[in-house]
Amino acid sequence: MAKARALDRRRRSVKNIRKITRTMELIATARFKKAMDRSVAARDYTSRLTKILHNIARSGAGIVHPLLDVRPTKRAAVLVLTGNRGLCGGYNSNTIRQSMGVLGQWRSEGVSSHVAVSGKRGISALKFRGINMAEHYTTFDDKPDFEAVQQIGAGYLAAYAAGEIDRLDVVYTQFHSIARQSAETETLLPLKPPEPVGELAQATRASQEYEFFPFAESILEEILPASFLSRLFKCFLDAAVSEQVARMVAMKAATENAGGLIKDLSRRYNRARQSQITGEIMEILGGVEALKS
Repeated sequence: MAKARALDRRRRSVKNIRKITRTMELIATARFKKAMDRSVAARDYTSRLTKILHNIARSGAGIVHPLLDVRPTKRAAVLVLTGNRGLCGGYNSNTIRQSMGVLGQWRSEGVSSHVAVSGKRGISALKFRGINMAEHYTTFDDKPDFEAVQQIGAGYLAAYAAGEIDRLDVVYTQFHSIARQSAETETLLPLKPPEPVGELAQATRASQEYEFFPFAESILEEILPASFLSRLFKCFLDAAVSEQVARMVAMKAATENAGGLIKDLSRRYNRARQSQITGEIMEILGGVEALKS
């Protein structure tokens, strides 16, 4: 009887856990759809800015800007984007592993690192590994705010222009599809200048498509910082989408595993209960035979 009761208690416990994981799966699915819409919109905006920069380059305008200045890396800034919560598979661990590889590379080359981390999981993991963090953020979740990201980006722009940092690497989980997300390291500073096109016909077509007023260089002063901020914001959005996808997949797998475990426990419970009933019947029959004798 004790074995059947223990199996029944365990089965009820697993059923309660399945309810929780199923609810978390539904919540992650809803958050993923909203985050995905924001990510797609930001992706279109970023690609449009890139196209404008290419057209400026094709117009024959010389591109000279401090954000395009490539210099030897003596001090690198590393921004790591993780989540505030767990239960999302290998999302946080993969990003942390990627960041440790980047920091290890800079350490081996004798480059000092300015480390900033977003997300409680990343903060605790890097702190456990003895990494000194200059800044950390815990306010970003599934809905990154552009104004908050803009403040962070403005700090990096000012530091790069002043020569305080020579490079900015962002370690985050890039979203490719629901079935594929990968931890990536993307260099945002220095900005890569648009590839110029040397053919005169293409430059002429670009000049006919755009009319620059007062001149192309003044537009760069606005577009280059905007392009950097949009790419940085897209990193935050991709990280948010990837986290929700990873949690959705992990909770779905947990729900399915709980269902299989419940079936197994039910079979074991039924067998234990059947053995118990059979034993009770045998005891009754034994008692009847004893009374007859």
